[in-house]
Amino acid sequence: MEPAIGLPNASGNSSRAAPHSPAATALILLAALAVLLATLVGNALVVAAVSTSRALRAPQNLFLVSLASADILVAVLILPFSLANEVMGYWYFGSLWCSLYLALDVLLCTASIGHLCAISLDRYWAVTRAARLNLRRSAGRVRAMIGAVWAAAALVALPPLFKGRPRAAECALSDDTWYVLASCAASFFAPCLIMVTVYCRIYQVTKRRHAAVLRPRLLQPTCPTEPGSGAAEPAGPGKRLSMVAPGRRRRSQHQSVSLCRQRLVRARERRFTVVLAVVMGAFVLCWFPFFFTYSLEAVCGDGCRVSKPLFSFFFWIGYCNSSLNPLIYTVFNRDFRAAFRRLLKGPAWRGM
Repeated sequence: MEPAIGLPNASGNSSRAAPHSPAATALILLAALAVLLATLVGNALVVAAVSTSRALRAPQNLFLVSLASADILVAVLILPFSLANEVMGYWYFGSLWCSLYLALDVLLCTASIGHLCAISLDRYWAVTRAARLNLRRSAGRVRAMIGAVWAAAALVALPPLFKGRPRAAECALSDDTWYVLASCAASFFAPCLIMVTVYCRIYQVTKRRHAAVLRPRLLQPTCPTEPGSGAAEPAGPGKRLSMVAPGRRRRSQHQSVSLCRQRLVRARERRFTVVLAVVMGAFVLCWFPFFFTYSLEAVCGDGCRVSKPLFSFFFWIGYCNSSLNPLIYTVFNRDFRAAFRRLLKGPAWRGM
């Protein structure tokens, strides 16, 4: 979310010096365009995959479609103007678009984060209340949750629409401490707390269930005795060998199966841990620096203000989350990977 943007003054734009050297400007353009292109292509693939693949028509995938739509709008309505402002060093697009731009920036970024929170809650309910959720998880219910996310984001975005008016030479969000703290709490800190709590709970439940599945296999006797009439027969050397050899084979087979299951369960735990770490790590790393510095400046003023280049870096890192979301939430799903391959190969390949 953009905190402050310079506006051209009455003396004109020609007297303004470029904010970056030519080399730095080229690097900024290259990096920002890469983020914009990745955001557009990745999120468009998500929407197309859900729309064209019968295997992805589950109601919960509507969350991903709405999330991808929000991120596409970020790429179309926010990133080009943020890039122009960064390269030019002033706001060129007028006061009306300034107010709309600030409100849209808050709306779309808050909606994107809100969808991540809703996805975490849906996954938590799928793990802890699978039977009841499958009966109640209809497309209408999912759409209601999505509508609630957009409505909450709109409430956070209303103040910038009315208070984000240009002041003298800059276009800035309201710098009222109450609004900065409230918007940061609603847009990031509260969703982040919910996501951390929910994903930790999901991990605990999943680990406990894996242990419950594994325990009976490990406690199963590995050398069962075979009752039969042969026990009363005289046990000569040949008979002892014929009885011991099958018992050893069975014991070896049980041990191999137990070890295999143990390794499989532990591999699933590691994979699940990696998925959760990637989801939470990407979210926190992308958004925490911006929201932390933005809220800190509102509390202690100039004494806590970071340099403008560093703040701009934090600002753009937050936008990178929109390009990472398609990878994070689909790359671990086999149906999405298959749909992406089908879409990227194109109709010519599909017809062969």
